[in-house]
Amino acid sequence: MKHVLSVLVENKPGVLSRVTGLISRRGFNIESLSVGPTEDPTMSRLTAIVIADDLGYEQITKQLHKLISVHKITDLTDEASIERELALFKVNAAPERRNEIIEIANIFRAKIVDVGRTSLTVEATGDDAKLKGLEDLFRAYGIKEIVRTGKVALSRSSRD
Repeated sequence: MKHVLSVLVENKPGVLSRVTGLISRRGFNIESLSVGPTEDPTMSRLTAIVIADDLGYEQITKQLHKLISVHKITDLTDEASIERELALFKVNAAPERRNEIIEIANIFRAKIVDVGRTSLTVEATGDDAKLKGLEDLFRAYGIKEIVRTGKVALSRSSRD
């Protein structure tokens, strides 16, 4: 099962290595990983998508809590949350087909960020389904390269 883990850690060298090493040493796969500083420059938020059964996931979180550099762990798996990812697509774009690719990008609220003689590079953000849909449409034109960031996630604000 996929688990979405949001971990608040100290923004220091070696912390990412300790966290990922802890997970991988136990034989679990990290499907997606994204790390960046928070509103507090001494802290970073690590968002990881971990493939593990419930028992394995419990083991991971218990071990993470033991790391002194880990301050808070939030399980966003079943929580109302906002997840986003960034993708760049370099798409084959013959001059006579560029308008079609631009239209597809516009429908998905994506941006053209680079124009080459034979390709267009498109930047898109969104959830997994949106990025997969865009990728499927671009495949008809030929995709030269794809790069995707890891997911970032935050719990939704309460509606109180």
